[in-house]
Amino acid sequence: MSNNSSAPHLERGLSNRHIQLIAIGGAIGTGLFMGSGKTISVAGPSVIFVYMIIGFMLFFVMRAMGELLLSNTNYKNFSDFAGDILGPWAAFFTGWTYWFCWVVTGIADVVAISHYVAYWWKDLPLWIPAVACILLLVALNLPSVKNFGETEFWFALVKIVAIGALIVIGLVMVITGFEHNGVTASFTNLWSDGGMFPTGFMGFVAGFQIAVFAFVGIELVGTTAAETKDPETTLPRAINSIPIRILFFYVGALVILMAVQPWNLFSAEESPFVGMFALAGLAGAAGIVNFVVLTSATSSANSGIYSTSRMIHGLAEEGDAPKAFAKLSRTKVPRNALLFSCMFLLAGVALLYAEGSVAEAFTLVTTVSALCFMFVWSIILISYIVYRKRRPQLHSESKFKMPGGTFMPYVVLAFFGFILWALTTQADTLSALLFTPIWFVALGIGYVLLRRRPQHAALRTLHAAKVIEEHKSAAEFNAGHVIEEQELREPAAK
Repeated sequence: MSNNSSAPHLERGLSNRHIQLIAIGGAIGTGLFMGSGKTISVAGPSVIFVYMIIGFMLFFVMRAMGELLLSNTNYKNFSDFAGDILGPWAAFFTGWTYWFCWVVTGIADVVAISHYVAYWWKDLPLWIPAVACILLLVALNLPSVKNFGETEFWFALVKIVAIGALIVIGLVMVITGFEHNGVTASFTNLWSDGGMFPTGFMGFVAGFQIAVFAFVGIELVGTTAAETKDPETTLPRAINSIPIRILFFYVGALVILMAVQPWNLFSAEESPFVGMFALAGLAGAAGIVNFVVLTSATSSANSGIYSTSRMIHGLAEEGDAPKAFAKLSRTKVPRNALLFSCMFLLAGVALLYAEGSVAEAFTLVTTVSALCFMFVWSIILISYIVYRKRRPQLHSESKFKMPGGTFMPYVVLAFFGFILWALTTQADTLSALLFTPIWFVALGIGYVLLRRRPQHAALRTLHAAKVIEEHKSAAEFNAGHVIEEQELREPAAK
């Protein structure tokens, strides 16, 4: 990891309220608004446990990330600590894979945004809102990082208000005994139609392969580390509130939805949010939810452009990307990296006019992107495991230790293995799983070429020497702890 103090640095322009809302926005994906209907129809009420389990597991990923980022405030993001702990290869693979994840997700968002805008202006050519969206993203991100933070603050607020409104309206319908099609709104609807697991174990498993994609972006707060004011206070606060957010936004919303009407009345093709507001007699329910989903997709694309530009900026500083991407604008924004990522979003304009076969291929690629996010989460956990072994003194001094740090990383990695197995149970996700290695083969070729550079060879030599020193320091630290424990036990024995 570079530590060139003379080079211009990213500006710490994100305040506590920005980080808290960015964390919420990252935890609430567009999938909750549009994809939860499909998840409910596949898994039934057991989907509540699906979201709780995934959220529980990812909380430990976030805690591992938080402890690592705060162990060295020179880290800009998780690619930095992966390279510093695991070696230069990890920074290269993690940084470029994360870039790939968000660029593909951004392309999907541009396509989705164009169709959401068409809800109001059906005769408007689809390429117009697509290009307008890309220009808007550039305009929002170029001036300063504070602009990005402010935009995400308001985007996240729209999501919070929408989910809060759904929960309040649904509770009123349950309390007043609302009836529709002969069904009364009641919490008993959660278990009265086939129990909590009406589709059996495999239906429960199928819920995981859909729901895990809704959590993509939960790690976004980790890319803001270098631009956060007072990260020692702000990051722990944002990460620790993740369980509450998941319980409220995911579990709370799903419980209310399935209490108002039984799970088997939900359609995989429709947003359950639209159905809920329509049942409540809210005028223009579809238009309101369309606006919420539009802002959610724009928020996702905005976050993607922000995180990819910062990731490429970091890669360029380490020599893993062209040096031009390391340059900062007068307002300390990585302008070249930002424009480079936005350029790839133009592929979304072409896909708007694709035939069915190309559209299917696009769906496949977005699924591959979500699988790559799991790779990034795994690298964070593996980095944490190695950090605990090689830097026990830093772990001992940490004020934000990961709970269950000795065993939970292995539990979460095993859970990711379960998710990979779940993806093999359906034909479309299995094909995406089989295509994923292509990206890593391409990255591997790029890394082999990069390794030949003298600068990279020197970087690997430095890392190898540092690992030897850290092993020695760790052994001395552990030996000192053993002696201290023996000294403490001896007086007690006497």
